[in-house]
Amino acid sequence: MGHNLAKLPHKLDAKSATCRVVVETPKGRRGKLDYDPKSGLFRLKTLLPDGMSFPLDFGFVPSTLCDDGDPLDVMVLADEANPPGTLLEVRLLGVIEAEEKEHGKTERNDRLIAAAIVSHLYANFKTAADLDKAFTDNLVQFWTNKDRLEGKAFRCLGIKGPDAAIALIKQGAKAAA
Repeated sequence: MGHNLAKLPHKLDAKSATCRVVVETPKGRRGKLDYDPKSGLFRLKTLLPDGMSFPLDFGFVPSTLCDDGDPLDVMVLADEANPPGTLLEVRLLGVIEAEEKEHGKTERNDRLIAAAIVSHLYANFKTAADLDKAFTDNLVQFWTNKDRLEGKAFRCLGIKGPDAAIALIKQGAKAAA
C-alpha cells in the first residue's frame, strides 16, 4: 500500500501564504468523493441531485485535523478540474468561516479558499477580496443547499483573508500532531 495522503506534510509557508492540498472531488462532479486512509482509495460518499455539482475542486489540507475529526476542507480555484488524489500547491486566499448544525449539535466547519499555483487564470489572485462578491455568495449558497439536502444547517459566519486561513492550518496542524 502507498502513502497515507492525509499524513503528507502540508508545507505551509506563512510568508507566501502557500501550502499543499489533496483534491478529493473535482469541480463539476455530482459525486462527493472521500479519501479513505485505510485503503488509500477514494470512496463515493454522497451524490448531489441532477443539476447540482461541486463549484470548485474540493479537498483537504494534509496533516491537519478539525473539530469534525476530518482534515481542514479546502476549495481550489484551478484552470481545469483536477482528478482525485492530485497534490496541488496552492496560494491561500482566505476562508469561509461557517457553522454546521446537525441533530441539534453545532460545530465549526470552515472551508478554506485557495488558488492553484500552477494557473493562468488565477495567477494574480492574492486574497478572498479579489473574488467577485457574487462568486463567493454562490460558494456559500452551494454549501447551504448541499447541507440542507443532508439534513444539516450551514451558516456562514463571514469571509476572511489569507491570515485567517494560515491560522486555521497552524491550529489544525497542532491538533493533528
